[in-house]
Amino acid sequence: MQTDRPVLGILLMLGFCVVAPLGDATAKLLGTRVGITELLLIRFAMQAAILIPLVAATGRTWRMQGLVLRLAWVRTCLHMAGIGAMFTALKFMPLADAVAIAFVMPFLMLLLGHWLLGEEVGPRRLLACGAGFVGTLLVIQPSFADVGWYALLPVGVAVTFSFFMLITRRIAHATDPIGLQAVNGLMATILILPFVVATHLDGHEIDLTALPPDSVWLLLAIGALGTGAHLLMTWALRFAPSATLAPMQYLEIPVATIAGFAIFGDLPNTMATVGILITVGAGLYVVMREQATQRARARLTEPEMEPAEKPAQ
Repeated sequence: MQTDRPVLGILLMLGFCVVAPLGDATAKLLGTRVGITELLLIRFAMQAAILIPLVAATGRTWRMQGLVLRLAWVRTCLHMAGIGAMFTALKFMPLADAVAIAFVMPFLMLLLGHWLLGEEVGPRRLLACGAGFVGTLLVIQPSFADVGWYALLPVGVAVTFSFFMLITRRIAHATDPIGLQAVNGLMATILILPFVVATHLDGHEIDLTALPPDSVWLLLAIGALGTGAHLLMTWALRFAPSATLAPMQYLEIPVATIAGFAIFGDLPNTMATVGILITVGAGLYVVMREQATQRARARLTEPEMEPAEKPAQ
């Protein structure tokens, strides 16, 4: 039985919070040099190339059938759509703004869990969701003024990944997480490759040798960073409960802000900064309320001690 090692889990989640924004920064660097379709192909092909040997070496389960297989295909399509929308947004928007807007996802997950799965959501968490949406609008507004409808793409990312996470939750009991990600990479490669081949046949040949040398390394890095981020999160959840790790995900926003300033010289303006702070505060409140609810449920389900077993007062 796996024993919790919360310190290790927290360190792994810290690694995720650094690696994930670096993957987004890499995509932003490549956005003006390589097409989105090619970026997606390399991103998912690298994921398959890294994880399939790992699955084979560790004897993990990866075969799926029936409903699980069909949902895995839908999950892959959602994954492709979400990453494609984020890569497109990053071509036009500051890194920190795009990441912050996408963090409307926890609020969408809460509402979808309530509407689709019948999960209980109290009025205070609904108010926190409303505050989170207000914060997101404050981040969107200046970006929308600068780049137009592209500023809405991270909202699409949040919606797409909300359904992605719901499907993941639905099939998690029947799959190995690393095996699922390996199959995810293989499925996405199979789906994207025909579009890239069609582009090649139309005369728009992709000549990677014509790219600057650093672009080739960045193409390799984008797949490695994306895959590494997923592995770090998966392993973090093995060693620490999600309730412990969930608040740490918001560290992605300051890391993205630092990376955006260091690499691109971008900083959120005053309105966007206020919006980011509101979104983070509301998100942390939702996480804390969820933790309190889970603790209350655990106390209610604990078997009562027999009178003879009660400790002396």
